[in-house]
Amino acid sequence: MKKLIFYSLVALIALGATSCKPKQTAYKAAYERAKEKEVVVNTETNVAPAATVTRTPTTPTVVRKERITPVTSTDASGLKNFSVVIGSFMNQTNATALKENMEKDGYKAILAQNEKQMYRVIVASFDTKDEAAAERDRIKAKYAPRFDDIWLLERQY
Repeated sequence: MKKLIFYSLVALIALGATSCKPKQTAYKAAYERAKEKEVVVNTETNVAPAATVTRTPTTPTVVRKERITPVTSTDASGLKNFSVVIGSFMNQTNATALKENMEKDGYKAILAQNEKQMYRVIVASFDTKDEAAAERDRIKAKYAPRFDDIWLLERQY
């Protein structure tokens, strides 16, 4: 009788252990799909609103002034006075994802953080405002309507 109870208990444990594995892989797959969707949704929804400006020869280019620091020391050399910001995020993971996408498109993207802990994805940086504005307009035209809220940032020290 004891042997029968023992073998029954072993069979139940073995059955219980094997029945959980398919559920774990299903949960893991669902989690990965949800995580991918979250990154895409956050990339679209976490972008900070920017003022829409139409450029004419008599209208000055609107520039935001911020004190920013590059996230990695390798990005420091590429950061100049005027930068073209293509995205702003509270979440570093989303900012890094956009930076990597822009690098795949051939840009030397820079990830910087301001004093309010917002991550700025910078696709180009220049010494003059006019060069930065021209690049902003070129990128805006190339990626329309995806990056209509692209803006200029003047680095404060």
